[in-house]
Amino acid sequence: MARHTFEPARYFNSIGSHSTALTIAPGDTVATTTVDGRGFDAQDNQVTQSGNPVTGPFYIEGAEPGDTLVVSFDKLRPSRRRGWSFKMVWPTAVEPEYVRHLPWPDESDRLATWEVDAEAGTVELVRPSDTSLGALVLPTAPMVGCLGVAPIREQVISTRTCSNHGGNMDYRGFCEGATIYLPVFVAGALFHLGDGHAWQGQGEIMGTGIEISLDVEFTVNLRKGKGICWPRGENNGYIFTVGNARPLDQATQHATTEMLRWIQEDFELDPAGAHLLLGHCAEYELANIYNPSFTMVCKLPKSRIARSQRDGP
Repeated sequence: MARHTFEPARYFNSIGSHSTALTIAPGDTVATTTVDGRGFDAQDNQVTQSGNPVTGPFYIEGAEPGDTLVVSFDKLRPSRRRGWSFKMVWPTAVEPEYVRHLPWPDESDRLATWEVDAEAGTVELVRPSDTSLGALVLPTAPMVGCLGVAPIREQVISTRTCSNHGGNMDYRGFCEGATIYLPVFVAGALFHLGDGHAWQGQGEIMGTGIEISLDVEFTVNLRKGKGICWPRGENNGYIFTVGNARPLDQATQHATTEMLRWIQEDFELDPAGAHLLLGHCAEYELANIYNPSFTMVCKLPKSRIARSQRDGP
């Protein structure tokens, strides 16, 4: 097990089988950085083009199709004091007849500005300052909006959307302390990450969180020969599965089906028990309704399930 410090020299606006940025081994930890969704770094300089640029890809030795990549977020910290967001709820989140009532900003004035204080753990609205809202102070809750592995069949998929490889899922559960499980489709897995948020409302109905560059530390592992179909994860309180699709009901179906697979394969639950537990105890989070593919998360409290002895997600 080794610890690597990686300074990105380039970024990608897609997730695919790009040339390797760094080769690491299972058990290794990487300390690196990400730029924000418009390509601005920790010094607030634009160093790459807009469109959710991602750091990586990281090649994991021994990863093969049919394995599961395990990524633990050990540390996520905003790396500058200025964040930004859009200023208006996105038109797709409201009724069509209400769209004409939206407070459309000028193209040159689309962004709100936020003061991010990582030490105090606060995010404060700076501009616009002339609304009736008054002061708006939120807690920091750093998360990675876009993460994933190279997709199957040599696809290259934009970082603006998501599928079973991961991608721009914008789920605020991808935070410090979470462990993420991703299906491996190509040799080395080729893990990418970026699109940091200091805070995000559930559903990302504005089309952004509070966008920020991040200092990141993550640790990787592998579950050899253990295949999954959709991203999974866990934290102290929950296990969760992620479905990415449009329309929203299909994303919900993916997340629900993946949870049924998980609790039947890796926990001491027969089909009847799995369906009864999920039917009465599942919790759903709308992670994102803005992107080309919507993201729905199915969660189960760990307190409701007895973990069996297992070697896999």
